[in-house]
Amino acid sequence: MVKHSDPNSKLIAENRRARFDYAISDDIEAGIILLGSEVKSMRKGGANIAESYASVEDGELWLINSYVAPYLQAKTWGHEERRKRKLLVSRRELARLWNATAREGMTIVPLKMYFNERGMVKLKIGIAKGKKNADKRETSAKRDWNRQKARLMKQNHQ
Repeated sequence: MVKHSDPNSKLIAENRRARFDYAISDDIEAGIILLGSEVKSMRKGGANIAESYASVEDGELWLINSYVAPYLQAKTWGHEERRKRKLLVSRRELARLWNATAREGMTIVPLKMYFNERGMVKLKIGIAKGKKNADKRETSAKRDWNRQKARLMKQNHQ
């Protein structure tokens, strides 16, 4: 049986640097409150979450410093490009995120922004701890070794 890809589900933006800069311990899928012009801009691929982060403020979770390109057709009713956007998670997850950031010194990092199968914008956020330079070098060395190992295995099987 051939599995067809859903036309609604699509990757909007990915923070590829997050896994290099942070040791991610857990991830959560969160909804996000957006304006219509923001959603239309995201459908065209105009979003960036590379230098953004999430924060718990006044009992609510916010995505800060994310960029959504302006939608040119919505001149009058457009949106601010770098406004704070509210994230939607359950109360239990919000309490867990607050504990991780306030007590344990963790950071909430956005990993991926995508349209799910229902066409809704979702954000995968990770609870992470910042890596030191030595940890980053170790990760890089491990990745290089795995690449080299795969190359050697491929040569031996030919």
